[in-house]
Amino acid sequence: MISCMRVGIDLGGTKIELIALDDQGQECMRFRKATPAGEYEATVALIAEMVLQAECELGQPATVGVGTPGALSVRSGLMKNCNSTCLNGRPLKKDIESALNREIRLSNDANCFALSEAVDGVGEAAALVFGVILGTGVGGGLVVNGHLLEGVNRIAGEWGHNPLPGFDALELPGPACYCGRVGCIETWLSGPAISAAHLQQFGADLSAVQVARRAEAGDMACRQTLGVYFDHLARALAGVINIFDPDVIVLGGGVSNIKQLYAQVPGLWDQYIFSDVVNTTLLPPKYGDSSGVRGAAWLWRS
Repeated sequence: MISCMRVGIDLGGTKIELIALDDQGQECMRFRKATPAGEYEATVALIAEMVLQAECELGQPATVGVGTPGALSVRSGLMKNCNSTCLNGRPLKKDIESALNREIRLSNDANCFALSEAVDGVGEAAALVFGVILGTGVGGGLVVNGHLLEGVNRIAGEWGHNPLPGFDALELPGPACYCGRVGCIETWLSGPAISAAHLQQFGADLSAVQVARRAEAGDMACRQTLGVYFDHLARALAGVINIFDPDVIVLGGGVSNIKQLYAQVPGLWDQYIFSDVVNTTLLPPKYGDSSGVRGAAWLWRS
């Protein structure tokens, strides 16, 4: 019998993953099921079904945390900014609570990623951790002394839709963003942004993974694309460091698998940071793709 079970749910566009953690953060169960594409009611029902299945198999009730691809509006209590568009404008938290007949906790996937790595990941001993998602989109989350900082507007850490700092004349006005602005950090630092930049500069249509692999193999064009990317990332993270001064920045998402990031970017960001010394460390995640679902479970840590 587990003394206290925490269930985390990672609600993705193609799959819903569940994990159960004990008091010490040991994994007791994990499974996933396909997300009912575009079907809101079926998605809520499947989340409830998965929680009840886990509780039945483990023999006790659990707290439930849910990581989502968007956020709850403070004004309406409805979901917003979800790339799984069937969730937008829906009372997801309330509906899951009704289906399970209990309170749940819900936060966006970047917050869950940051919380996981701050609680028992690479930032476990750090006072302030900034968790970054560099994938199809760009997001972030802040954890202070083990506690997730969401902010009065529930957008703390959402750096992806700020302008990239330090534009030069050739970069203006910047790429168009789906949010309606131009030059957002996301348009420079996402995985698709690497592909778009390489295609524009060299005429080769490669994925971010392909660019990184070819750069490592000595392809000079791909090395140049990554060199520009490293500088953009250094500038963007320098803005975060100047404001929050985190002990640790941990990178997640597909782009975080580019190993050169961790050696190159800290050597570039010093010139953009308002300090004579920079002790912030840039690290890959301890739990990789599992950090999001683990962080959802840890929403009930306090």
